[in-house]
Amino acid sequence: SRGRGKTESQVRLPCGQVGDPFRARRGPAMIAPPMMLSRVPEPLERFALEMEDGARIDVRRHGVADAPLRIFLSHGNGFAIDGYMPFWLPLCARYEVVLFDMRNHGRSPPAAPEAHDYPHMARDVGAVHDRVTERLGPRRSLGAFHSMSGRAAMRDALDAGWRWDGLALFDPPDIPPEGHALHDGMVRFERRLAEWAEARPDRFADPSELAGQYAASRPHKGWADGAHALMAEAVLRPGGGGSGGRVLACPPALEAKMYLANIPMNLWPRASDFGGSVLLLGADPALDRPSPTAAANRALAEEGGFDYAAVEGAGHMLQIEKPAACLAALDAFIDRHRLAR
Repeated sequence: SRGRGKTESQVRLPCGQVGDPFRARRGPAMIAPPMMLSRVPEPLERFALEMEDGARIDVRRHGVADAPLRIFLSHGNGFAIDGYMPFWLPLCARYEVVLFDMRNHGRSPPAAPEAHDYPHMARDVGAVHDRVTERLGPRRSLGAFHSMSGRAAMRDALDAGWRWDGLALFDPPDIPPEGHALHDGMVRFERRLAEWAEARPDRFADPSELAGQYAASRPHKGWADGAHALMAEAVLRPGGGGSGGRVLACPPALEAKMYLANIPMNLWPRASDFGGSVLLLGADPALDRPSPTAAANRALAEEGGFDYAAVEGAGHMLQIEKPAACLAALDAFIDRHRLAR
């Protein structure tokens, strides 16, 4: 638990009553992701799962309890899944939606720093899928994972075997093999991020302080309305120690550790290496100043034969920069593979 107590929306609108973004295929124009909620709505159910080493993962179940498709979602390094609400909230109108924060992130409590690495996180992704299935019953499952959680899901799928009916990866920070034209640029990018993370402040008087920093940052200023405040609330927990304020749920040293841990992963697979259908959605490589991940994902798709699309106008945080476009791409993938039928 993050210690924040219950969350509630200003208008008390349950997930299942939001506008359905998937109506485009049935005639009416697609409904944009709603922004009427300033806080994450109450889940249908919330529970914690204990991982193999004792780390606890906080899980929330939203959406339609008896839907034919269960979608699992998690986040990127240093972020938290509640902050992606502009993307995942519309999914709740049609699907069962399972949200979870990776270890040492968001609502998941602090865990051992020495186990804050990709091998543990990969096993966490698999364990969450399997334990949720045991608890809630079998159902078609789709993993929709951004950045770090996407890399962890890839590692799990390749090392432990395929457990999904579909996997959607949102701009994972793929690093090509040494000698590849994009390898050195991606390595420099991860090292710069690690240096930035090590130097960032970890304590804030109020979430609005961090929200203002997000809004003023070039990579993050283009987020959907309200997303800066949502993310700031999601990534902070009470400071404790009598000093008040809020601190980052993921300490800067652990965030930096994961940027550097991505470099030696040797994870540049082909689509055929996976046991099922994989969608790769990347940042827009045509932007004036694109994220290096944009070119890396385009190259991975071309070389590995992935079902791929670049989200026009989006940087690395594509799900909260262009939520409607990401929802449309995910909808098309679900439809192509008949996952919700």
